[in-house]
Amino acid sequence: MASELKIEGRAALIVNECQLGVVDAAYSGFPQLAQQVAERGILDRIATLAAAFRAHGLPVIHAPVIHRRDLADIKPNSLINALTLKHGKMKVGSPEAAYVPQLVPHAEDIVLDRPAGLIAFNGTNLDATLRRMDIATVVLTGVSTNIAMPGNTMTAVDLGYHVVIPEDCTAGADPHTHKVIVEQQLRMIARITTAEAVIAALG
Repeated sequence: MASELKIEGRAALIVNECQLGVVDAAYSGFPQLAQQVAERGILDRIATLAAAFRAHGLPVIHAPVIHRRDLADIKPNSLINALTLKHGKMKVGSPEAAYVPQLVPHAEDIVLDRPAGLIAFNGTNLDATLRRMDIATVVLTGVSTNIAMPGNTMTAVDLGYHVVIPEDCTAGADPHTHKVIVEQQLRMIARITTAEAVIAALG
């Protein structure tokens, strides 16, 4: 990962699924992921990055997954969706749908709830929001490198955005899988870097 980074055009920070029911061991249905999030210390790092974006007048966009109370927005067409339906978590207003303390949205932040789908671009107006703000580069953070990060990256690239991933601001359920996905997949379609390098590139 190179230490020098150039950000193309105007950038936005996307914080994906940093909610108690996803990344906090006391609530999460994904204990291995929660463990990796804690061990890698990504939440405080993302919070520092978000503060830097706000200081530069750049948008911070939160992309939580929040389902209807009756879960009618979930179709069990995948294992992860079937498990969500079975356990009935991440409902609107539920404790597990809440943000982790470090990443509660600020008043100036943008929140785009996702009731269905596996990535931040599906079921939301994320793309339209980015285009209205003349965003050229998206900086992706959060979880997980198993599913959402590759999906968000591929979609963003297909839509014409430059993608930057501070690797120390994301995690997967398994450290080996995380490493392989970052090094063998994500680096082919995104600029892999660090939170420190992104902050330096903001100027």
